[in-house]
Amino acid sequence: MSLTVISSVYEVCSDAAGIAGNIFAFGLFLSPISTFRRIIRNGSTEQFSGMPYIYALLNCLICLWYGFPIISPGIILVTTVNSIGAVFQLIYIIIFIAYAEKPMKLKMLGFLVSVFAVFASIVFVSLQFLNSSSRQLFVGYLSVASLISMFASPLLIINLVIKMRSVEYMPFSLSLATFLMSSQWDWNSTGDSPIGLVCLFQKSFTRGIEASIDCSLKES
Repeated sequence: MSLTVISSVYEVCSDAAGIAGNIFAFGLFLSPISTFRRIIRNGSTEQFSGMPYIYALLNCLICLWYGFPIISPGIILVTTVNSIGAVFQLIYIIIFIAYAEKPMKLKMLGFLVSVFAVFASIVFVSLQFLNSSSRQLFVGYLSVASLISMFASPLLIINLVIKMRSVEYMPFSLSLATFLMSSQWDWNSTGDSPIGLVCLFQKSFTRGIEASIDCSLKES
């Protein structure tokens, strides 16, 4: 098989994986809807955890900052997509706070304030103390850390699942969407560098919108 054929096959597979990733991304954004319908219908958050949405919001904020031209020129769609994700997560958190009991309400409000405080600190440090290349590395590594936290966040409820011997409060749709997104990220990732992984993960969101976007990092 010639290198041209191999390259063509790879491009087709990469495009297909990118389009699938774009679908999975919106699936991930929409997956908690059934959970929040139940919360609104019952007027209570019951034993559901709000932490996956806190982690997801932080991840979206960090990744949208990574997509800003001042951090990573040429991948503005990364910012656009994560802005949409951040809006979804913020809506979920607001609904969760509205229907939570007072102790949980205060706890979630504290986490929400902490998320914005952390994000503001990241923006401040990256702008005031780092040059262009260091800024990319700094935000890139933080993006990787936030992605790992987001993928792991549904496990926070695992103790309750084991205790109750039921997965009732571990939304299957959220777990499935997270699994599909992480699997698609693994398909597209080259593992060249932490920032490269972030770019390639975000390419799964944007490839279906603009297949020509090149999210590989040109490290100086």
